Amino acid sequence: MTNFAGLLAAAGAFTLWGVLPVYWKLLQEVPAYEILCHRMAWSLVLTLGLVFLTGRRAVFRQATKERKNLITFTATGLLLAVNWLLYIWAVNAGFIVEASLGYFINPLINVLFGMIFFGEKMRPVQWFALFLAFLGVLYLTVYYGRFPWIALVLAVCFAIYGLLHKKNSLGALDALCLETGILFLPAAAILTGLAYTGGGSFGRIDLSGTLLLVGTGLITSVPLLLFGYAAHKIPLSTLGLMQYLAPSINLLLGVFVYGEEFPQARMIGFMLIWTALVIFMAENLLRRYRILENQKKVLEVVERTEGA
Repeated sequence: MTNFAGLLAAAGAFTLWGVLPVYWKLLQEVPAYEILCHRMAWSLVLTLGLVFLTGRRAVFRQATKERKNLITFTATGLLLAVNWLLYIWAVNAGFIVEASLGYFINPLINVLFGMIFFGEKMRPVQWFALFLAFLGVLYLTVYYGRFPWIALVLAVCFAIYGLLHKKNSLGALDALCLETGILFLPAAAILTGLAYTGGGSFGRIDLSGTLLLVGTGLITSVPLLLFGYAAHKIPLSTLGLMQYLAPSINLLLGVFVYGEEFPQARMIGFMLIWTALVIFMAENLLRRYRILENQKKVLEVVERTEGA
């Protein structure tokens, strides 16, 4: 049975990622690579603080001594850097809709990874939902009219990131702290170089912009911590299909808030994907309800038997 806390964590993570373009738009005057460096630096400050506050120093110290962890989280850190940089650039360059396509494709890759690497089984209704989602993504890709490289790079990077997290037992907080710690040195070097040459934005733009740069640690860490927790608690196939929440919100922001082009014909693809998500979630909730009802009946029988 799917872990309910894991479902809530996944929903929280994807909702926060869904509204993230609003945050990056507020920093549009800052180059994408500089925002990336601030994300790395301030995320480490926040996660390291949480490690100390939660009394996980010994656990984290031990994790940094294991070669397997260093290799794994160097890889996930680099995947994060590529994903973050491309996404920030795409949002501020006016490609929110194409970026959202990437996160519509990503869950399909997650479902595929779940079956290949973890032997996760799909029930018939879930197969039908997945097929509808595939048709929607295929339609959108063909309709787009050109090779959607932004979408595909984002999709593949984050799918591999989720897979590596699923295969590692390190907790979400410790993993994120280790990832950002590995990325911190190059990020700090770039930011120091920018400050030395007078080309950095921190402290040179208005106060609200500077505070937003500091806040990149919070806006980055919270959804990643939720995602890392969810990745350990629910099947990768469920996590993958729930991920449609984020690009759906991205799409709505891109079209209705930032005025990006979205012809009516493209709606067919998105409707297929949204229908697939509704079917998948409804089937999952119904199955959960039936299991709980069966457990309740078993307990009632046991209680009657003991009472007799």
